[in-house]
Amino acid sequence: MGWFLGLGIAGLVLLALSLVFDGVVEGVLDGIGGELDGFLSLPVIAGFVSALGFTGALVLETTGTGAGVATGAGVVMGVVVAWLTWRFSRALTRDGAAPAPRGEDLTGTSGSVVTAIPTGGYGEVLLYLAGQPVKYAAKAAAPVARGTEVWVECVLSPTAVSVRPVDH
Repeated sequence: MGWFLGLGIAGLVLLALSLVFDGVVEGVLDGIGGELDGFLSLPVIAGFVSALGFTGALVLETTGTGAGVATGAGVVMGVVVAWLTWRFSRALTRDGAAPAPRGEDLTGTSGSVVTAIPTGGYGEVLLYLAGQPVKYAAKAAAPVARGTEVWVECVLSPTAVSVRPVDH
């Protein structure tokens, strides 16, 4: 029973180390899994070892069977826990977020003039990109006064747009 408890505790220590040294040892195991990417990660291995140890100790102590049966039960439970840990970690790391906003997404949006736009020159407009206020240099066909609501006609560069006043 001491061996099983030792394995269970070693798995918990391995899990704690995997949380502290996240990614350090995993570089060694990269590429080994192929399709099962992440199945040989430290948390998965730690879950397997802990489940094997604690289940083996529990079966050995409660049933009175031999070490072989306890080891078999521990391996089965270790595989189940390892698989669940792998699936859970894949679900947590799956990237389901929308793509990052781009400047081209500004075309057709509205904003307001912060610094007046002179004829043939640049002023500044306040626009919202992904909900965040961003100030852009702005050019217009005709002069536009400060505070005027404008529409973005096109994006000229990563920091400049062409605008026209909104007709109400």
